[in-house]
Amino acid sequence: MALALRKDQPLATGIEPTTSREEVLARYRKLREITKQHHRKILDCISAEATLHQARRLGLARGRTLILDDLDELNYVQDLIIHTAPTGRSRAIDRYARSAQLIPGSDEALVLEAMLAARFAILVVDRRHEAAGLIATDLIRRNQIWLVDIGLEASIPNGAIMATRLYTPERFSMTAGVNVPFDFALIENLYAELPRHLNNIPLPRLIVDRRFAETIYRTTLANEITDRMVYLDPPEVP
Repeated sequence: MALALRKDQPLATGIEPTTSREEVLARYRKLREITKQHHRKILDCISAEATLHQARRLGLARGRTLILDDLDELNYVQDLIIHTAPTGRSRAIDRYARSAQLIPGSDEALVLEAMLAARFAILVVDRRHEAAGLIATDLIRRNQIWLVDIGLEASIPNGAIMATRLYTPERFSMTAGVNVPFDFALIENLYAELPRHLNNIPLPRLIVDRRFAETIYRTTLANEITDRMVYLDPPEVP
């Protein structure tokens, strides 16, 4: 798995603070709350059987019983149910979008459009953004992003690598709700877990396959790496 950046590959430019930190975070909080509203409505359309099936694929259920060390582990199940689907099947978020009645141009429509285009990524944290959040490099697509996430900004060190799903409703990106520390020592386990016919697929194509994210989640859950993750809601501005 070649993840090194080519020296001659320019990174994206133009990642600059839009306004003050307070204004960026106020916008982030509003968009995050809208995301949660969409998330809850999508989950209302998902059957218990679909949840159990995905949980079993992650090693989080046996038969019809969920086996969780922490309720946050359900976030990985929900991420895959919402944003991915087997070949020939529609995603839950696509079905929700077809039925949602949103005002064109509204923030609700803006966020849903961004969520529909969410992409799975492996990021390395470069530095803190001058206004708020982080500057990170997408190691597969070889571009830089401005990631606004209060919990990650406060806890993740520069140089850390993580796998997450991103969407971009503004000039900044946001996580779709889950992220896992990405340890290169797990690559051997990752390839052992992937279906054999996927092992020779180039990474830019492999990362968009639903089984790539699923295998990362299953591998990190099995190795208890996700136990180091804590999900925080954005604090209110004093």
